[in-house]
Amino acid sequence: MKRDILHIWQMLAMCCLFAVVLWSCENSVAKPTAVMSINGTQERSSNPWNKKEIDACLPLLKTGDLVLRTGIDVSSLIFSRMNQTDKTYSHCGLVVVENGYPFVYHSIGGEDNPDACLRRDSASYFFSPKTNFGFGIARYDMSVGQIESLKNVVGHFYREKRKFDLDFDLKTDDKLYCAEFVYKAIDMATKDTTYIKAISFLGRSYVGVDNLFINPHAHMICRVKFK
Repeated sequence: MKRDILHIWQMLAMCCLFAVVLWSCENSVAKPTAVMSINGTQERSSNPWNKKEIDACLPLLKTGDLVLRTGIDVSSLIFSRMNQTDKTYSHCGLVVVENGYPFVYHSIGGEDNPDACLRRDSASYFFSPKTNFGFGIARYDMSVGQIESLKNVVGHFYREKRKFDLDFDLKTDDKLYCAEFVYKAIDMATKDTTYIKAISFLGRSYVGVDNLFINPHAHMICRVKFK
């Protein structure tokens, strides 16, 4: 337990360093995309407009889609600041439609996922306004065969119970942070190491959430900001 807490603090410290360096490189100070909001949580959860937007977007989801969300907590703010271009989203996952319903596979750590294993959540839960400011959906230009391969890769990772990567180390495959999970699953499915390009940051390879949808192979299906 103490070791897990230490890892979490190390992760946050590294993220803070990333965020500070990124912030210092910007021409102007951008407004934060996520802040703590207690009163707003109840308002978002009870607002029928938000539920309507989620219900409208669920039928759009297809296997292989990239789903994105903006968390409300401090760690989400830090993660979103690690993006170099679009700092809207802090977390991501891949959709697999099972028995007609879209499920999201995603790698996450912290209190919400104490065993740190790859998660499988319903899309409605993943998009919940209770814990998010908004969400987005992007689609890749993969072939039918590549999408089927991606489905198999995701299932393989899930059955192996791949852990969340607290070290954010792109060189290791046994543990995966959220964007790394998507990046490596798509890399294996397409057999194209340039389909999504990693970036070099602070002397190490890294994939940000925005690298996953700001590329020639992806296009946004929708963006929703909760009220």
